[in-house]
Amino acid sequence: MVSGSIDNLSITLDFHQYASEFQTVFVSYSRLLKVSLILTWFSAFALNANEISLNNKSSSASSNTSDIKPNIVFIFADDLGYGDISSFGATDIHTPNIDQIGQQGIKFTNFYSAANICTPSRASLLTGRHSVRMGISSVFAEDSPNGMPLSEITIAEALKPQGYKTGMVGKWHLGHQDRFMPWNQGFDEFYGVPYSNDMSSFFWYENQEITYTEIDQQYLTKRYTDKAIDFIDRNQEQPFFLYLAHNMPHVPLYASPDFQGKSERGLYGDVVQELDWSVGEIIKTLKEKGLWENTLLVFTSDNGPWLMMSDDGGSAGELRNGKMTTFDGGHRVPTVAHWPKGIEPRQFDGVLSMLDWFPTFVDISGGSLPNDREIDGNSITALLAGETEHQEGVYVYFDRTNKIVQAVRKGDFKLKLANGPGINIYLGNGILANMTGGLHPLLLIDLAKDPSESNNLADEYPEKVAELKAIIAQHQEIKPEQRWLLMNGTASDKKGYGPFFTTLAVSALIALLIIIGIGFGTFKLIRYGYRRIKSSKQNSSN
Repeated sequence: MVSGSIDNLSITLDFHQYASEFQTVFVSYSRLLKVSLILTWFSAFALNANEISLNNKSSSASSNTSDIKPNIVFIFADDLGYGDISSFGATDIHTPNIDQIGQQGIKFTNFYSAANICTPSRASLLTGRHSVRMGISSVFAEDSPNGMPLSEITIAEALKPQGYKTGMVGKWHLGHQDRFMPWNQGFDEFYGVPYSNDMSSFFWYENQEITYTEIDQQYLTKRYTDKAIDFIDRNQEQPFFLYLAHNMPHVPLYASPDFQGKSERGLYGDVVQELDWSVGEIIKTLKEKGLWENTLLVFTSDNGPWLMMSDDGGSAGELRNGKMTTFDGGHRVPTVAHWPKGIEPRQFDGVLSMLDWFPTFVDISGGSLPNDREIDGNSITALLAGETEHQEGVYVYFDRTNKIVQAVRKGDFKLKLANGPGINIYLGNGILANMTGGLHPLLLIDLAKDPSESNNLADEYPEKVAELKAIIAQHQEIKPEQRWLLMNGTASDKKGYGPFFTTLAVSALIALLIIIGIGFGTFKLIRYGYRRIKSSKQNSSN
């Protein structure tokens, strides 16, 4: 009995001890579980917070990337022909840096200059408008009192409100008087010259300071390159627009000693290869500064080659004629562009023109086009990015005077109005190209199949002729919004100068008679001496 009670007591004690130990273990386990749960919750919260933070940073970085406005570098050659770049068919001039832009970016095979001569082309580039609207009919001479109207809005003026630093290096040629110079047309900085390198009073400008010493044009391309690199270096922390407008290869030609004799096409080729070197230096600088990926770099020419300058005038390649004509050799120019963040690399064969850069640059800068004037160009931002659907391009060819629309291209077809006796006279792209190229009947050309514009299809496609004639008539209605500008200085008033000119004429006549008298007397003296010598020899022989 006692033994049974003891056993029961022992079991009870063991149970209580077990229960007590279980409770202790359970409590400990519960505490551990709670701690684990708390730690797990905190870990999950921390991970989630970290993920949110990372996502926010990623989103912020993405937003910042998209908000970073691209730099724009626009390089303009002067009178460079379609056949003067390796990637456009030149075999005797090597341009690896320019070629690289097209290979890694976009190569335009049907890009047009907006005019066949310097000043109108530059005005259209900077404003996106036909220069006839501004009253520009030719090039501004060194005695012209006018310039591109200040009412025009340039690329520089459009980009400045978007936070861009604007700089120009090189040839301006849109009016050399102070009020028309780059510093009054939106450019923060200007280093260069007022007009073409064959004009008088060709002096160097450092912003608004003029250096009145002769420019050594051998080093002009290198000088421009150094200034361009300096501008990039000083403005790399903000978006910038750099307009680098070379004087070369406009006649007279100059290359630095490092490039003389290096090409297979004489001095002209040397000059172009130095331009290619300059492009390479710009590319190298952009890469070194970490700007290459988000810089839109464009290389092109203001118009076609000046063929009447013979070997110094460049080549239009397979295109017909050159500068100052309305054949494609005068208007179609080699054009390439590179922008890794905004360009789908490829070759584009559609019709575009210099008018399109203004709205494109305004578009990618985040700005808006002015709504108080006609803008003739169209933004090609989507096209650069790879858009395949593109409206059939239309390009109108103004003649040398910029007053008459002489031709139009829509898609592959080009219509050129008759000029001269109705005979298609074409003697090739030699020195006489400009003199004979303007004589032809009405021409309808399929430029995709006939870039040399030699096969007239006008009789085969009368409907196409009528369609294109209507476009010409439409654009012929474009007139100056103010007046035609004075491209040259006007003649001075010489009223009352009659006596002066009479005296001048009499003095010139007297001087001429004196020169004739001296010449005749000299001739008589020589003849007399000759006869004496001859007579003396005859007497000696006798």
